[in-house]
Amino acid sequence: MDTKVLSSGIRYSKLPESYIRPESDRPRLSEVSKFEGVPIIDLGSHNRTQIVQLIGEACSSYGFFQVINHGVPLEALKETAEVAYEFFNLPVEEKLKLYSDDPSKTMRLSTSFNVNKEKVHNWRDYLRLHCYPLENYVPEWPSNPPSFKEAVANYCKVVRELGLRIEEYVSESLGLEKDYIRNALGEQGQHMAVNYYPPCPQPELTYGLPGHTDPNALTILLQDLHVAGLQVLKDGNWLAVHPHPDAFVINIGDQIQALSNGLYKSVWHRAVVNVDKPRLSVASFLCPDNEALICPAKPLTEDGSGAVYRGYTYAEYYSKFWSRNLDQDHCLELFKNKLP
Repeated sequence: MDTKVLSSGIRYSKLPESYIRPESDRPRLSEVSKFEGVPIIDLGSHNRTQIVQLIGEACSSYGFFQVINHGVPLEALKETAEVAYEFFNLPVEEKLKLYSDDPSKTMRLSTSFNVNKEKVHNWRDYLRLHCYPLENYVPEWPSNPPSFKEAVANYCKVVRELGLRIEEYVSESLGLEKDYIRNALGEQGQHMAVNYYPPCPQPELTYGLPGHTDPNALTILLQDLHVAGLQVLKDGNWLAVHPHPDAFVINIGDQIQALSNGLYKSVWHRAVVNVDKPRLSVASFLCPDNEALICPAKPLTEDGSGAVYRGYTYAEYYSKFWSRNLDQDHCLELFKNKLP
């Protein structure tokens, strides 16, 4: 391959060797069915008790749900998706000015997941941005397209508010004070991955992203409305989550699984690609403060079962997560308390 990124304008007729998964680890797309009954929760409802109850059920049964009437202006969703497509359609020389495979950088364009470590690459490019506090990071964001900074900064603000509100509902659904999770996570960071999956000549041989859980607290995903690609693991089967108009997909991340003492599961999910069309998704992550001490909430350990996970800082967790392959066993397993 002549370029570091897939979004180079080249249309591949054959999958390059370094993207081909071993036979035992392919998406088996013909075996994937549509996820019927994905929880879709109306946050515009005036019945807070019901919202909290529905979110609790979704978190314990699925580890994810979709939200509608979420308060994020639909114009902000549209503008963000449009400017993201504009970015990935820029000439490859322009984009490569922002390229880096150093995961510690707060703004970078990269490809796959962790190109320095992995044996097989993933069919995706992504723009990774830190987003909070905005004034610290917006100056380093792309200035081409010209509307990028303003559109994405506006989006980040309203998505953060939504995420913090959902954390309150999650807290209450666990029987905790509504501010419990927010207080436990400290001054939360916010990151964004703008994912671009170009058309792929042989989608059955590779992934956009293989199965993984998210290392953060909460993920707020804007899916491409016209091209499906998100799949989640339920009862050992991969199921396709079709985009719902104007909705966000909310994923429970590893840190909420730990805080909930394992009552809520961080959802295993993956992205698949397709032959005909590019797909875009915008994932916003709320992340604990690096020094936040993550451990199961005390009230959830008092039924005699004890704490499933030991206490750790988010910095410790994140460095472990990045030192492994994305599709290895669940990183949280490394933080389990040993049984007596």
